[in-house]
Amino acid sequence: MSSRVTAGLRAAAGRLVAALLAGGVLVGLVWLLVVVRRALPDESAGNAGSLTAPTFAAPPAASGVARVLIPDTLLGRSRALRFVALTPAEAEAVPGLVATFGDSILRTARTLTVQAGADPFTLFTLRGFGQKRGEMLGAYRLGLWPAERWMMGANYLNPDGFVEVWPANADTPLSEHFRLGDFVMKDRQVSWPKYLALEERLVDKLELVLDELEARGVGASRVVVLSGFRAPYYNDLQVDEGAARASRHQYGDAADILIDHDGDGAMDDLNGDRRRDLSDANVIGAAVAAVERRFPELRGGLGTYAAMGPSGPFAHVDVRGTSARWERARGARGDTLPVRRR
Repeated sequence: MSSRVTAGLRAAAGRLVAALLAGGVLVGLVWLLVVVRRALPDESAGNAGSLTAPTFAAPPAASGVARVLIPDTLLGRSRALRFVALTPAEAEAVPGLVATFGDSILRTARTLTVQAGADPFTLFTLRGFGQKRGEMLGAYRLGLWPAERWMMGANYLNPDGFVEVWPANADTPLSEHFRLGDFVMKDRQVSWPKYLALEERLVDKLELVLDELEARGVGASRVVVLSGFRAPYYNDLQVDEGAARASRHQYGDAADILIDHDGDGAMDDLNGDRRRDLSDANVIGAAVAAVERRFPELRGGLGTYAAMGPSGPFAHVDVRGTSARWERARGARGDTLPVRRR
């Protein structure tokens, strides 16, 4: 090969390497700008001159129960939903909401009760993700989401915002069987307010699963949420116990549940074999599969876990949008105790 050809190839290779380096630098700069933007104060936080985590006072209580038009679509496929979590733009689009409660609801996290037919309906206006400072939102530790630390797919972007939880609204009904406090992170932080990401489709799916169990003759009037929302810092502490680093619990669309119809604090004998074991979690799994066949838009993950503690086996249910299945028998006791008939 002539020296001229060799030199040409070297020059072309050099140009290719330079282009790849330039592209990498550009991607890195864009990502750095995104990270810096997340760290800067949000103008809507009312603390634009400070990089410290602001503290938040309890919002004023709404007077009475207002009448605002609630579309039937907000009741979910189960027709059992009694809440919606709204960004400021979504809240502004609800007919009559701003006129009834004032435009301050677009700037602060609020819990607003309206009348939807014969039942009260709750609208949570979110505390924006941009008001988080590092790992903190106010005095509440959340940690850093995967997309704050590295590039993630579209299904793992940061939440839009967080429902603000105070002792006064923790018992707010989300649906027939669930309350707001059921999904609060169980990490023992004592500060208020607390925050959680919460997806309406998750609660809708859980209600449909309970309906399916009842239709199959399985008593499901009482369900226990073992784990709902888990902020990244707390989720990272659970990795050694089987939690995924990109767990859906961080996005408010996953819950670990067990059925406790008899109220004894443990998973019921759902399959009637007089034992509490993985087979009972599989009964929930069968109901989840039936719901997903009827409502593909609620497709998600299903994990069944053997007894790992006094409450026995449980099931993970989420609405990630794609199907995922797994079973964990690690840590199960060799023989679970027979269930005493009641």
